[in-house]
Amino acid sequence: MKYLIRYSFIIVVLPFLSCEDEISPELESADPVLVVDAWLNNKDEDQIIRLTETQPYFDNTPPTGVSGAQVVVVDDQGKIYPFTESDEVPGQYNLVAISAGVFGEVGRSFELTIQIGADEFKAFSTMSRVPPIDSITFTFEEKTAFQEESYIAEFWAVDPKGEDDRYWIKGFKNGVLLNRPSEINLAYDAGFSASGNFDGVPFIAPIRREINPFDVDDNTNLVKNPYKPLDSVYVEIHSITLEAFNFMNQVVIQTDRPGGFSELFATPLANVSTNIVVTKGNRKVVGFFNTAAVSAAGKRLRI
Repeated sequence: MKYLIRYSFIIVVLPFLSCEDEISPELESADPVLVVDAWLNNKDEDQIIRLTETQPYFDNTPPTGVSGAQVVVVDDQGKIYPFTESDEVPGQYNLVAISAGVFGEVGRSFELTIQIGADEFKAFSTMSRVPPIDSITFTFEEKTAFQEESYIAEFWAVDPKGEDDRYWIKGFKNGVLLNRPSEINLAYDAGFSASGNFDGVPFIAPIRREINPFDVDDNTNLVKNPYKPLDSVYVEIHSITLEAFNFMNQVVIQTDRPGGFSELFATPLANVSTNIVVTKGNRKVVGFFNTAAVSAAGKRLRI
């Protein structure tokens, strides 16, 4: 398990003069915790579940894969989806699309079971509906003191009316996923939260435009890096459960740490919740299981 302890002592000696002492404390060791990465979807592709273990905070090596597990998903009609460990990647368990067909159906519920020796873990998820993407558009922006002339991408979709829906919107620029913590784009219906009352309407502008990438300058500040002619944008909307929506919001809070003075007032680091439960044994577990329906669209900027 990872621990982070940060000490910062600031002593004002003269106006505008301060100093900061950095120390490297010795962290307590802890038994490894099982990490379950099980985000499945109904795209026509192999489905993957990854099992790894936590490691010491200052260990920068890739996480160790957990081999020899039995991994299976069963839907509420009794259909079984067995996952087989990869020969090349320890701890990666695959469901091959060509043999299983497209995974799952909207409205179906799923049970994940993981058996590792005498330890057993379970999780549950329901595949919710997802709206189609109507179109993707580009808006030209004039050159300013802060950026060159460029084009801002925007996707258009309408949240289905009725029940509460949650989504994870993934943007890709030139085939590369925008996966910085600040680029995680979540929606509750067509807005940011249940209190927004955006049911059954087009997604609000900040969510539609979150598919535009940002880069980091030499001072680690985020700067706009929107689209230029011949760049491509690809957007996927993944339906997620309420538990997954809350999980991802916690991930953003824990990982989107800009540093600097603002960290004095930031939410303290803490473990993120999980929907994986231990049904046999005493081994601890973190991670998440979600089953998503996906709609997608792409466009290349041509002038």
